[in-house]
Amino acid sequence: MTPLARHLAARIRAEGPISLSDYMAECLLNPQHGYYATRDPFGAAGDFTTAPEISQMFGELLGLSLAQSWLDQGAPSPCLLVEIGPGRGTLMADMLRAMRAVPGLLEATEVHLIEASPTLRACQRQTLVGRPVTWHDRIDSLPEGPLFLVANEFFDALPIRQFRREGQGWRERHVGLSGDGQLAPGFGPLTAYGMLAERLADTPEGGIVEICPALPPIAGEIARRIARHGGVALIADYGDWRSAGDTFQALKAHAPADPYADPGQADLTAHVDFEALSLAFRAGGAAASAMTPQGVVLSRLGIDARAERLARALSGPALQSHLAAHRRLTDPAEMGQLFKLIACHPAGMPPPPGLDPA
Repeated sequence: MTPLARHLAARIRAEGPISLSDYMAECLLNPQHGYYATRDPFGAAGDFTTAPEISQMFGELLGLSLAQSWLDQGAPSPCLLVEIGPGRGTLMADMLRAMRAVPGLLEATEVHLIEASPTLRACQRQTLVGRPVTWHDRIDSLPEGPLFLVANEFFDALPIRQFRREGQGWRERHVGLSGDGQLAPGFGPLTAYGMLAERLADTPEGGIVEICPALPPIAGEIARRIARHGGVALIADYGDWRSAGDTFQALKAHAPADPYADPGQADLTAHVDFEALSLAFRAGGAAASAMTPQGVVLSRLGIDARAERLARALSGPALQSHLAAHRRLTDPAEMGQLFKLIACHPAGMPPPPGLDPA
């Protein structure tokens, strides 16, 4: 057993089975043994690779989309340039480099990163050396002001609850102990959850519905700030319009893994419910764009022309790697369709470039 597995087993023996949400939170965020608290998980040497690590083009184009929204809203100064879950800082570095082309923008921006992991904060300091940055543990500690925010593969790592339909009720998935004392998933007692009443109509017998309790308050806080002060938020993640089915998964060394086998040693994620994001943005007083596949958004923002220009200076393996990165970001068979974008923007104003109104 890993140290975290022993800790969880002792907790379960003392208190009984824990929810999947509690299990995910412990695996990812436990201060001593949690996945994000103890390592840099990104890139070839880690467990997964995100779009900013694949190519600089991703961050450049999202940065220019935010820059155009800044111009469209009257170039407010000062304003907050924020990333939630900034990884190594690669996405923010690429956005800032592209934003240099917009007169006055960098001078107007204050960079804020929302990152709880000391290990990843150290990586971000190295990546963004020379640029003043303020770190936060939570979004609600940001100062008030126009908010230009990006979140790439952040919401997929928030803990979820899972429910399996049985008749007119539901059983919630929990994590307990098997006969030999190992961590094992199971289901709690049959219960009629009011929050799931409307899902009876579209969930078959035995079907799974996932709910992310932290999503509405975080998305609502983003929307509240944008509704009050202006700005825009770009959310990029994998998922679909409505939660349907079991999407809970673990990745270790770039391969699927048993999510219960080595807690704290693998990345745990679930697909993002974009309908829930849209509803939370609207409930917070802002508007939400339509959900759009990543490949479509990047194509609209000019990734083909940017890729062609970068390719002119490359040859051999470097050129092949660049072409493969362009294909991976945009091809529907790779990240182009599975990953989606949605924007939060002020009501009565158009969404940022690349996205359509809802």
